[in-house]
Amino acid sequence: MKRRTTNRAHPLARIGARLAALMLAAVAALAALPAWAAVTVHFQSFNGSVLFGRYPHTFVVLDGTLDATGQRIHENYGFTAKRVSPAILSGPVEHDISIEKEKYITSTNRHFSVTVPDETYWRIRREVDAWRDLPGKGYDLETRNCIHFVGAIAEIVGLTVSFPKDLMRKPKAWLNLMTQRNPWLNAPQID
Repeated sequence: MKRRTTNRAHPLARIGARLAALMLAAVAALAALPAWAAVTVHFQSFNGSVLFGRYPHTFVVLDGTLDATGQRIHENYGFTAKRVSPAILSGPVEHDISIEKEKYITSTNRHFSVTVPDETYWRIRREVDAWRDLPGKGYDLETRNCIHFVGAIAEIVGLTVSFPKDLMRKPKAWLNLMTQRNPWLNAPQID
């Protein structure tokens, strides 16, 4: 008698094949979903350089993708005097929002980063616009400088912020203080 061959797989092999098919379908379904998007706000400082004519400075870098539109974000903003001159030492001067070149950003200190949703990104953008559109002479080395600007953004993202008078011309030291006052950031101090 001839033995009849069948095309039946072992029951465990059938279960394994079904599991593999289900896993493949799950991966395909997840890949079809839109990616979770967010913008990260990086808080930066520059130590200053007599050789290159740059004073100590702090600014923010916004990097990521808006969830609602998928728009890629790569922006940076700082607050500065429109012209650097001895007039800065004697009171308010004309102001400007500064945008740094990429090569400059890579040479600065990144103190900490906070990821924010779209709504917070747009609040930050409105704050940048408000500082840009200040009437008259908006930059004051003592009361409205780059530290105050970055502090306003830090408050928007939920940080505890203070402005000790002795740190108002020391952006790196001020951001280190913000790191201490916001331990949930888990950020190291920068020397």
